[in-house]
Amino acid sequence: MDRQGRTEHLRRLPGFVDLHVHFREPGFSYKETIRTGARAAARGGYAAVCAMPNLNPPPDALDHLRMQLERIEAARGEGVEIIPVGAITKGQAGGGELSDMPALAPYVCGFSDDGRGIQDEALMRRAMQTAKALGKPIISHCEDQSLLRGGYVHEGSYARAHGHRGICSESEWGQLKRDLALVEETGCAYHMCHVSTKESVALLRGAKRKNLPVTCETAPHYLLLTEDDLQEDGRFKMNPPLRAEGDRAALLAGVLDGTIDCIATDHAPHAREEKSRGLAGSAFGIVGLETAFPLLYTYLVLPGKLSMERLLELMSYRPRKLLECWLGRSLATREYLWDLAGHNTIDPETFASLGRATPFAGWEVCAVPA
Repeated sequence: MDRQGRTEHLRRLPGFVDLHVHFREPGFSYKETIRTGARAAARGGYAAVCAMPNLNPPPDALDHLRMQLERIEAARGEGVEIIPVGAITKGQAGGGELSDMPALAPYVCGFSDDGRGIQDEALMRRAMQTAKALGKPIISHCEDQSLLRGGYVHEGSYARAHGHRGICSESEWGQLKRDLALVEETGCAYHMCHVSTKESVALLRGAKRKNLPVTCETAPHYLLLTEDDLQEDGRFKMNPPLRAEGDRAALLAGVLDGTIDCIATDHAPHAREEKSRGLAGSAFGIVGLETAFPLLYTYLVLPGKLSMERLLELMSYRPRKLLECWLGRSLATREYLWDLAGHNTIDPETFASLGRATPFAGWEVCAVPA
C-alpha cells in the first residue's frame, strides 16, 4: 500500500475503557505487574482500566489498598489510568465479614469478590445495602459453587466427547437471578461481570425492562468462540468457560440490542507453567488487552455483524460513562491512532503483558496501532 492509501485508513479513536482486568500486584508479580499490565493496556488502545481485587493481600482494608495504590502511582508514566476495585469480603474469602467498605469507598470504583460468587444471600444483601449507602456498585462474579462439581469447561458436547468435567450454565444464571431480586429489594447499582450464557442475557434484559440499576459486560472470547473451538490446551481455559453456539448468538443479540453495556477483556495473566497443564490442570484465565479491538474489528465489524459506532460505544463511551458515575468524577481523555487497513498475526511472544495464554494465537487481524 502506498503512503496515500495507508493514510486514508488511519483513524484516531477514543481510548478504550476496560472495567475488568487483573494486574496481579501486590502478591503475584510473577504473573503480571501493574507496570506491564499498563503497557499492555496502552498497546491495546486503553485509556483506563479497573483492576480487580484478586491480590495478596486483597484490598479489603485501607492499609492493604495502599500497597496497590503505591504501585499504581509508580506506573502512572505508562499513560493508563488504573482504578482499583475493592473486595466485598474480608480476605476476599466470601465469609461472613464484609471488607472495610466505608474506608475503601473514596479510592475504589466499586466492590467485587471477582473469582468467586458470594454464596450467602444474607451476606450479599448486606453488601448491597452498604454499597448503596456509599454510592458504589456491586461488581458481581455470578457463580454458585454448589453447582460446579469440579467442572472446568462448559457442560456441553465437548466435555461429553472428551471426558471432561463440565460447568453448567445454571451456576452463572442461577446466582444472577438471586442477585437481581436483591437489587430490586435494595436499589443498589449492580454490574455483572463476564456474561456468558443465554439465560443470563434474558434475565438482564428483563431487569432492564423493569428499570433496575443493572449493567453488565461480556468479553471478546465469548462473542467469537464457543465450546466447538476448544482444544486440549490451557490457553482455552477461562472462567466462565466458552459456552455453546446458542449462548454466543444470544450474547451478540444482547450486544446489538443494548442489553449488554460493555465489552471488557477479563485480562487474567498467568505464568507459562500455570497454563501448560491442559484443560484439566491449568489455571483459569487468558490475556486480552492487546488483542480485543483488532479481533472485534476484524471478525465483527468488517463482516457487518456489528457497526463501528456500536463497538466504540461498547469499548469506550459506555464504560467511560459508567466508570465516571461510579467514581463521581471525569476521566482524562486520550486518543490512539490506528491503521485500520494494517494486518497482523497474533503472536503472544510479542505481548507487553507477561501473560502469553490466548486462544487467538495465530489469528489474522486487521487494525494495528499506527
